[in-house]
Amino acid sequence: MTPPADINSGRPTDSAAAWLRLSIAMALSTIGGVGMWSFMVALPAIQTDFGIGRAEASLPFTFAMIGFACGGVAMGRLADRFGIAVPLALGTLLLGLGYLAVGQASSLWQVALAHGLLIGVGSSATFGPLMADISHWFVRRRGIAVAIAASGNYLAGTIWPPVVQHFIASDGWRTTHTGIGLLLVVTMLPLVFLLRKRIDTGHTVIDSAAAARRQAAMPFSPGTLQVLLCIAGVACCVAMAMPQVHIVAYCGDLGYGVARGAEMLSLMLGFGIISRVASGFIADRIGGVRTLLLGSVLQGAALVLYLTFDGLFSLYVISALFGLFQGGIVPSYAIIVREYFPPSQAGTRVGLVLMATLLGMALGGWMSGAIFDFSGSYQAAFLNGIAWNLVNVMIMTWMLMRSRRRPAFVPAA
Repeated sequence: MTPPADINSGRPTDSAAAWLRLSIAMALSTIGGVGMWSFMVALPAIQTDFGIGRAEASLPFTFAMIGFACGGVAMGRLADRFGIAVPLALGTLLLGLGYLAVGQASSLWQVALAHGLLIGVGSSATFGPLMADISHWFVRRRGIAVAIAASGNYLAGTIWPPVVQHFIASDGWRTTHTGIGLLLVVTMLPLVFLLRKRIDTGHTVIDSAAAARRQAAMPFSPGTLQVLLCIAGVACCVAMAMPQVHIVAYCGDLGYGVARGAEMLSLMLGFGIISRVASGFIADRIGGVRTLLLGSVLQGAALVLYLTFDGLFSLYVISALFGLFQGGIVPSYAIIVREYFPPSQAGTRVGLVLMATLLGMALGGWMSGAIFDFSGSYQAAFLNGIAWNLVNVMIMTWMLMRSRRRPAFVPAA
């Protein structure tokens, strides 16, 4: 195996050192990704403990997504200026403190603030900034590399929910959160040390020229393109949040039990890993915009299936399909940014787009709970998700139709 020191040697892109760096980044994303997925499993227990409604109980998740969204921009700026190790080390410490704070919380608002100010911000360092950093180390295989880096987040969603559910059932949600906080600090800091150096930035000259050529093919200014991507990100993730945030509670309401819901969430995110890797291969061939449009259309189809079927076996199948269809959507935004913006802006611009997607997750998580409290079922919430998904599809379609040129996508290499 290539020794860890080779990671920091400044070797060319697409090298063995780059692939080793990618494997470490994926491990960090998998461990730190618990900050996005643990609360879905803890939601029923916290709701029961505090004796509150479903919408109110969803607030910590909403706060976590807001923290994740805003933290992603700040962490991206730090990565652009100082390299990825600085935001990763800071994020690790915030994650550990956040989970320890939740374990000691005596009110819902303490839980919500810990998720927003500590867990959400800390976890953001292991997603967008890592994808932006990895994009600098690959040119010919950038799409698949970014997709693999993003898959760590979904691998976290596959591994963590059953683990968290087991320990909540046996030890309670407070003790479980305390244990997670200690585990994160011990496991993540040594991995962060291995990513302490930055790649030689000489490769960015050609990369910047390629991005400028692609941007010239779009009838939008850089600012307009950024705004369009952010609006699309909000829309697609409001739709995405309905099954991801509420599938555990939904299964409990149907009488199947929260353990079945945790299994469906794990299944959903496990198939999302397959989707993310596949979307990377597709994006390397047809570009990020078309890949995102394909994923958005398929996500809408899966939401229609949720609206139609609610049997236990059907929900397992639909959850797998939902993960398979939508897993490549969020990484596609990072690929689009790297296609149309200079490499020196990657961390910040990816952070801005991911901020929009996570604000969409936050809004969708709360909105679905509020619609449930108002209507008494999740049917209207699924319809709401379908409507938001259509907004994303229309934006991506319009972007393609408005292009001054529509050549076959040519990779940066």
